[in-house]
Amino acid sequence: MQSSLEKTSFQRSIAKAAPYLLLLPALAGILIFKIYPIFSAVITSFIRKGAFSLRTYEILFQDKTFWNSLMVTLRMNVVMIPLQIVVSLILALLVNSEVKGVGVFRSIYYLPVTMAISVASVTWALMMNVNNGVFNSVLSIFGIPKQGFFTDAGQALWSIVIMATWKGCGYWMMYLLAGLKGVDVSLYESAKLDGAGFFTTLFKITLPLISRAMLFVVVANTSANFLLFAPTKLITEGGPQNSTNVLMYEVYKSAFKNGNMSRAGAITAVLLGLIIILVVLQFLMMNRKDVDA
Repeated sequence: MQSSLEKTSFQRSIAKAAPYLLLLPALAGILIFKIYPIFSAVITSFIRKGAFSLRTYEILFQDKTFWNSLMVTLRMNVVMIPLQIVVSLILALLVNSEVKGVGVFRSIYYLPVTMAISVASVTWALMMNVNNGVFNSVLSIFGIPKQGFFTDAGQALWSIVIMATWKGCGYWMMYLLAGLKGVDVSLYESAKLDGAGFFTTLFKITLPLISRAMLFVVVANTSANFLLFAPTKLITEGGPQNSTNVLMYEVYKSAFKNGNMSRAGAITAVLLGLIIILVVLQFLMMNRKDVDA
């Protein structure tokens, strides 16, 4: 009898520990390949000639290239983050409707997500080629002169924004769609009977009820876009005229081209701090909206 009780107790312990054991490989991977490199880079930024020093930050904050990269990063994200969220919400609303064949549209909208960012970058570079790209070929039909896109200092950053929006919106759409699926349909029926229009329903019912999904998308989208690196590296290499030289690319150049790990670590620390500040502000703003609602 005692043996049976001990066996049952052991099985219960295993059952309780099973979820954590299953998560352990993923957590180990995050710690080794994500968390540890970040902390290592930040610590390296405070080490100079084998001793603790803030000299790296003093030099960094006097560097015009750093401030240009910071402004480019902020300018890109001020446009890209709201754009991606709005487009993702529109797509989620479209594919949430119960019409025949809507699954086909969900697959089409999600299709860009299945393409690697490196492949998408090279593909868009070819399509936006100033000489024989498909975009300029279409524009020439309407008599519009050739555009530089990635080779034009005034267009390169916004070309990356367009490419990244096309690539990422399908991904965020799925999270918002999951939130929409959790909204009780009877609420829409009641609102319709009360004479509520589309925008009234959207702002008074839909958005408040998917606020949690929206908060996740806003935070995750912000973090992902501030760390966007591949298009800059593969297409423009920070140019033309440093117009696409975002902070992440400046980290790459400092670490792997110039061998200045302290500077790379300092920029990483600044970028990490910037993301944390923005995420905290987003949490506070979204939670305040929930309280007011």
